[in-house]
Amino acid sequence: MRQGSEADEQVSDEALLSGVAIGDDQAIIAFVRRYQRRLFGLALGIVADPGIAEDVAQEAFIRILRHASVYDARRGSVSSWVLTIARNLAIDSLRMRRSIPTAPTDVTFATLTSSDVSPDDVAAARDSTSRTLNALASLPLEQRRCVVLASLYGRTAADIAALESIPLGTAKSRIRLGMTKLRDVLVKEEA
Repeated sequence: MRQGSEADEQVSDEALLSGVAIGDDQAIIAFVRRYQRRLFGLALGIVADPGIAEDVAQEAFIRILRHASVYDARRGSVSSWVLTIARNLAIDSLRMRRSIPTAPTDVTFATLTSSDVSPDDVAAARDSTSRTLNALASLPLEQRRCVVLASLYGRTAADIAALESIPLGTAKSRIRLGMTKLRDVLVKEEA
């Protein structure tokens, strides 16, 4: 591989990853330089803590270096593969940081802190949650992920586009179509 940043920019991601897979130090350096900002930015957008985002990006690079030889170009681009690894590690980091793990269906736990909630209200909330989860399960996987990210995690369409490595318009369409289908299923159940 040629020396210098101009030469590094001309080398494809696949070629760099091939160099990483065989342990070429120059390829590893060029690969890290090419992806370090993107991995850190993605991790920061998910975990919202610069220190944790650095750890996530570092762990992502370690995994990429270890598994570069198993990358399969038929399953997606190098950038999608790399960003997916970082996204999954960032989400895992969020899960591990939760002080009290709770299931989204555990409405009872959420109502224990309030003394003005009657058992009838808890039962109605549990029924509503169950109906909503069933309706959500009926959505296609891509729409379901986008709806959950937008509604439960408060992510914007731009955030979702970055997380899912899809165009912004596709993220918006998935959210809109998913919410529309969700509403239609819930309205049918109430009738």
